[in-house]
Amino acid sequence: MAAGSAALGLIAGGGDLPPAVARSVREAGGDVFVVALTGSATEPWVADFPHIFLSPGEPGRIIRALREAGADKVLLVGRVDRPKFSELKLDAKGMLLLPRAIAAARQGDDALLRFIVGICEDGGLQAVGVADAAPGLVTGEGPLGKFTPDENARADIAAGFRIVQALGALDVGQAAAVCEGLALAVEAAEGTDAMIARIGNLRESLRGTAAHRRGVLVKALKPTQDAKTDMPVVGVETVRKAHAVHLAGIALEAGGSLIVDKAAVAAEADRLGLFVVGVRP
Repeated sequence: MAAGSAALGLIAGGGDLPPAVARSVREAGGDVFVVALTGSATEPWVADFPHIFLSPGEPGRIIRALREAGADKVLLVGRVDRPKFSELKLDAKGMLLLPRAIAAARQGDDALLRFIVGICEDGGLQAVGVADAAPGLVTGEGPLGKFTPDENARADIAAGFRIVQALGALDVGQAAAVCEGLALAVEAAEGTDAMIARIGNLRESLRGTAAHRRGVLVKALKPTQDAKTDMPVVGVETVRKAHAVHLAGIALEAGGSLIVDKAAVAAEADRLGLFVVGVRP
């Protein structure tokens, strides 16, 4: 790590977002120390950064590792699987906090993530969001590539945002797919990829076809969601999966969502004929 500089403490779960954040911070000249959560972060990218693997039930060791690494800010990002508390590896602090952790987990994933970040804040670290740590990943307003939504797609986008906001208030999910005003699918615990896949099983009268693409995937922050712990994210694979079920495009909340590798996403969307657009709902 650079002499005299403070590192970002990245508590990493699974998925494509943690490595994207870590690389973005490093490319901007910052230092990163990764606390990879066992059971969630298993990807080999972790080896490219100073790191340690710890259980979510070891908050004392997590805080100590971050301090020893010179981190003054902490960011929790990525998919964190809800632990089986009976099998969770605990340190002394984790044993003391276990009842509160179980109570938070029962309230939903967002509450559990806020609980973990809160422990770090109580330990003297400043919690930051992805928008602060890696602003280059945040979705801007307007089209990302050369394609733009037509009038029908814009109506579906508006409907999709209404659905996500309504369901998000109940901590259900961050995404919905809408075609000509009809909700094709909504995201729950299965995640966006599985939600998109279900669209392909619908009859063709309800959805798009290879000859006539219809419908929009919409992703947005839940009204109750803390952008410091989780934000909707898309990448190249999201574009490919949306194309596979014949959607016309993807709409994301501008300023409230993330795109992993914008140049690659724009290029793939242009190649496949889909729009990717940032919208302020």
